[in-house]
Amino acid sequence: MSSWRELDDSVGEAGLGGGGGHAHSTLVFRGLARSTYTHMSGLARLRGDYADVESHLIRNFRKYAHRQAPGPTLWDWLALGQHHGLPTRLLDWTFSPLVALHFATASWPEDDAVLLAVDCAGAHELLPEPLGELLAAEGALVFTTELLAKVAADLPCLDELGGDRPFLAFFEPPSLDDRVINQSSVLSVLSTPRSSWSSGWRSIRGWPARG
Repeated sequence: MSSWRELDDSVGEAGLGGGGGHAHSTLVFRGLARSTYTHMSGLARLRGDYADVESHLIRNFRKYAHRQAPGPTLWDWLALGQHHGLPTRLLDWTFSPLVALHFATASWPEDDAVLLAVDCAGAHELLPEPLGELLAAEGALVFTTELLAKVAADLPCLDELGGDRPFLAFFEPPSLDDRVINQSSVLSVLSTPRSSWSSGWRSIRGWPARG
């Protein structure tokens, strides 16, 4: 992209015709500061048998990291951990392309960066039936932590729902502080820690960006 106008038009075009009867764009955005970066989660970056330590990391975080629970569900704890740098299978997204562009261009403005968008409605068409039906009944674009916990109380429950077919779900974190609110934060979770974005998902689009 050579100008903000070109990018704005491209994002607007991609966001038209969002499914599910939603009045607004169904896109969420993620900015990568370098075009060579991947969608590897903090947990996967641990390498080795990282999936085997996931439950231990979460348990110890809940035990030592916070004196007051952020909310009643595991998903609230995962959001809090992600917010404070705990290696999790989550990835950070935003409803705002401007916020994503900030993260794409703020650190190394001379390097090629990438702005990525995912159609939440399209991704959620691949949800297992219990999750898909719950989201449709709510008429929501993404889950809340409480809504997600109604079907998947913890990560093993989420893993079992997917079976041999991994899926992707988006949920809004609790309002932990002003940063979460101002950044219009959204989190994605894969149904298995060993799955990765590199295997390819539909409804994803990317644009080059430079500060």
